[in-house]
Amino acid sequence: MARETSQTIRRWGDETFGNVLNLSTLVARARLEIEELEQAVGENNPDHIGEEAADVAILLHRLLGLIGKELDEEVDAKMSVNRARKWRPSGDGVGRHI
Repeated sequence: MARETSQTIRRWGDETFGNVLNLSTLVARARLEIEELEQAVGENNPDHIGEEAADVAILLHRLLGLIGKELDEEVDAKMSVNRARKWRPSGDGVGRHI
């Protein structure tokens, strides 16, 4: 099976749902999918968590594909920045950069 990219997902989205007229529409849909992900986490169902996380990622890929970028490349670039930053852990598994 071929690996998906932001461009292949963008093309699938365009063919399946039509052209996105406003990028904010995808962000709004991602918010709904995040709520579903949160519910799946509350259920502690790994399969459901995986499916809902994938829905969020698909929307992010589609968004980046529409602006001519690849999500995987953007994540790699951002992780390079994150690894160089100083961080203040909050004690609950997350934190903020200083």
